[in-house]
Amino acid sequence: MTADRERAPPAEVAAAIRARFEAFGGAWTETAVLQPLGLLLDLAGEAMRARLIVVTGGVEDKALRPDFTIPVALAHIAAGAETGRYLYAGDAFRVAPPGSGRPTEFGQIGVEVLGPSSDPVADDAAVAALAWAAASAGGRSDLALRFGDVSLFHAFLTALALPEATVTRLVRALPSPRLMARELDRAAAPAAPAGEGRLASILADLPEEEAASMLEELWRLAGIQPVGGRAPAEIVHRLSHRAEAARTPPLSDAEVGLIRRYLAISAPPRPALEAVDVLAKEGGGDIDWVLEAWVRRLKALDADGVPAAALTLAAGFSSPFGYYDGVLFEMTSPSLGGTEPIVAGGRYDGLPGRLGGRPGAVGCMVRPSLAWKGGA
Repeated sequence: MTADRERAPPAEVAAAIRARFEAFGGAWTETAVLQPLGLLLDLAGEAMRARLIVVTGGVEDKALRPDFTIPVALAHIAAGAETGRYLYAGDAFRVAPPGSGRPTEFGQIGVEVLGPSSDPVADDAAVAALAWAAASAGGRSDLALRFGDVSLFHAFLTALALPEATVTRLVRALPSPRLMARELDRAAAPAAPAGEGRLASILADLPEEEAASMLEELWRLAGIQPVGGRAPAEIVHRLSHRAEAARTPPLSDAEVGLIRRYLAISAPPRPALEAVDVLAKEGGGDIDWVLEAWVRRLKALDADGVPAAALTLAAGFSSPFGYYDGVLFEMTSPSLGGTEPIVAGGRYDGLPGRLGGRPGAVGCMVRPSLAWKGGA
């Protein structure tokens, strides 16, 4: 698909990594390389737009598969299964950041565990431990595992007694530092003029189907041909969020201060959690139930042989894939510069529900070429 492909690891390294996933268990599955562009943008989030390799033509625009999570979830739901464990191996495709030297085509081996779970915390730990074992099979001895937690951020914001609309908007902004900065800067910004955002407000007050029809009619009257892969319903959905944001009172200086301090927390998990607890109590809230889940998660990781010294909890860490709504993680190596993830994964309970399936999902992937000690 592209000449800019990474160098593959030796067969024995790929086999050693693959063996860890096979021991974890699951059905090997394949997915189409071309995926619907609009669906990817809606589910993965706007932050991924610049990273998608778009293929135009036909009835709808497509994009080369940026990862396997959404395609595997779609296949699981199409099969009518309530629960499932799926393994995959193949290439993913993304536009590389300018000057990064990263390939646009790269191999992944991974697992997705879909459907309701009796113990999501244990599943989180099991998948993270699998990721550690699989990446370690590549031979690197300097791996670092960084966690974030979207659900912890949600609980923290809720503990501050913020309006639910504000909580939702800030959680949605977490994958994009630029968007988060804009949201927090609203506290010091003057109120928008009364007429600003009038179209968004009008559309937001209509049923989405009616609003989408109105937008299509406006396009026809103006002779506008939309581009970029977004359907009218998707645009209306985004305009509704903007109108809702405009109607929501801005954050106070004190609230912004607490949130900025929260996002700056990055430390070994236990001190990081203690710092989050202090901030939540300072804001008048209690998040003990989330912290207790983390205590269990850390004990399970320790029992599975993941070294505590390799772990960091970064409160502001998220993923450009905006569907993660719980614990998420990535693994890096200082010998690779400490920036490009060897491993990525986490919990995305809400995504299957948005596709018409049962909530509940966690997974991870390993890039064998980066896990390989002899790799670039």
